[in-house]
Amino acid sequence: IPPEKTHPRTTPHPPQPLTTVPLYTADQWHQAPVYQREDLQPGDIIPSPALIIEPTGTNVLEPGWQAEVNPYQHLILRQVASPTLSPNTIPSPNQADPVLLEIFNNLFRSIAEQMGTTLQNTSYSVNIKERLDFSCAIFDQQGQLVANAPHIPVHLGSMGESVTRLIENQQHPFKPGDVYALNNPYNGGTHLPDITVITPVFHPHDLPSKPLFYVASRGHHADIGGITPGSMPPHSTRVEEEGILIDNFQLVDQGIFRESELIELLTHSPYPVRNLTQNIADLQAQIAANEKGVQELQKMVQQYGLETVQAYMGYVQDNAELCVRRVINVLKDGEFSTELDSGEKIQVKITIHRDKTHLNHNRAVIDFTGTSPQTNSNYNAPSAICKAAVLYVFRSLIDQDIPLNAGCLKPLEIIIPSGCLLNPQFPAPVVAGNVETSQLITDCLYGALGIMAAAQGTMNNFTFGNEKYQYYETICGGSGAGVTFNGTDAVQTHMTNSRLTDPEVLEWRFPVLLKSFTIRPQSGGDGLFKGGNGVIRQIQFLEPMTAAILSSRRRVAPFGLAGGEAGLPGKNYVLRRGEIREELGNTAMVELEAGDCFVIETPGGGGLGLAKNLNP
Repeated sequence: IPPEKTHPRTTPHPPQPLTTVPLYTADQWHQAPVYQREDLQPGDIIPSPALIIEPTGTNVLEPGWQAEVNPYQHLILRQVASPTLSPNTIPSPNQADPVLLEIFNNLFRSIAEQMGTTLQNTSYSVNIKERLDFSCAIFDQQGQLVANAPHIPVHLGSMGESVTRLIENQQHPFKPGDVYALNNPYNGGTHLPDITVITPVFHPHDLPSKPLFYVASRGHHADIGGITPGSMPPHSTRVEEEGILIDNFQLVDQGIFRESELIELLTHSPYPVRNLTQNIADLQAQIAANEKGVQELQKMVQQYGLETVQAYMGYVQDNAELCVRRVINVLKDGEFSTELDSGEKIQVKITIHRDKTHLNHNRAVIDFTGTSPQTNSNYNAPSAICKAAVLYVFRSLIDQDIPLNAGCLKPLEIIIPSGCLLNPQFPAPVVAGNVETSQLITDCLYGALGIMAAAQGTMNNFTFGNEKYQYYETICGGSGAGVTFNGTDAVQTHMTNSRLTDPEVLEWRFPVLLKSFTIRPQSGGDGLFKGGNGVIRQIQFLEPMTAAILSSRRRVAPFGLAGGEAGLPGKNYVLRRGEIREELGNTAMVELEAGDCFVIETPGGGGLGLAKNLNP
């Protein structure tokens, strides 16, 4: 690289501004001089506030900064003092300012998004890096959800319970640099592949007493042990068969990664993990994502003050609560039930308590009494999942850009009988509850409110692998029609928001071929508004593998509403050597040879309203 040339000054005089203009910055108006970049010489120093105009842009010098021109004619912006807010503009922690409320809404959400970017960039598995099957969020001092990035709804609505359970069960004080992991479905988790990593956040300078906030990331690990590769066994009968159970395990002790203890946990079990390196790498990525959240929250405290940040964590929840109470004001009582393919029933009754004089007294009771008892199948859903579905549905009714947070739940009373399908007791298997039953709960809630026909009602969980490879994906289908719109073809619906792995990455990382991936025509239900179509996905195997499907809506079709037709149920089958068709049920595990194809036809969404007869 040739050395840069230095430039001499051509005049001893300081630069003269072209004009001055009013500039609003640092919470007040200033008369700012305007300079042309080409008029500046080496050695010139421009104090703030000021504007420096270049052919390709404008540099704004805010108070506390200055611009310098070095001998190479480079413009250097340097901070020379910390900006201060005038007494009239310091945020008051005693009353929510509408503008600051919106600012903090976005600041909190931005931190969660930055955590997610860090996790994606540093993770190892296809499941997290490519499919984005993860979620990140921040929580207040009590462990209540404050804000999240737009990740996986079933994760976000249930992560708060993981954090609060960790706080409740902690026997020793948290210390700066501590990080914990859990996936126990009976202690705040959902199912075992979803590992939640939680980091307490302390004040950046003061002596530590107790955490000020918490940050957490939840990632679906490609394998966490269990009786089948991918840890989504179709026929598990106890939770231990679904993988390694992690219960408030200390992952990092004051900055020291406890690798040997983690290896002991993941490998000394009747059903150990199959790819230890991948598990450790993804957990370290989650730790890194949390550290990003810690750093950003500490910066926020330094800028706005602890009292203000904590106050606005409460205000954003209060605002969400008020939004839900407004929604409740226009809802009606409703009741609905839906059936699983195995015959169990989800029953819900929604009762609206409306106060015409006091909006803040509006509330709703969501009662799941009448739901079938827990079963020996793994479609049991821990109560955290049921609460997540309720939170998702009511948040989706709010026509405002607010973060999903714990405030949405304050006007809602949720009744889930102990020992039922939606509140099972240990050691009931639960791996399908998170991915399948959660979808059916959501459909049932929308049905009770009369708002939307059933979506495909499943995530179509497909896993395959052996001792070397493990892969998991969820597959899109049709969404249900609403009271003013058609459903959508080939989309991930409701409680999932993950991607499908790009075909090039899938075929590069695993010995398979994606033979076809098409929309399934005429699979959405007819009606005044039509349900969306499902898809047909066909994967051919190039090596012997164990494959498993965990799905719903193969026997019971996705329902329509108000006279709309049901969507087509899904189908699962194998084409042996590409020709002989072997039908499978909604859950199945099969051994595949090279040349065999696994085919999944996903359900369509239900229609809504009677179709118009165009022929008199």
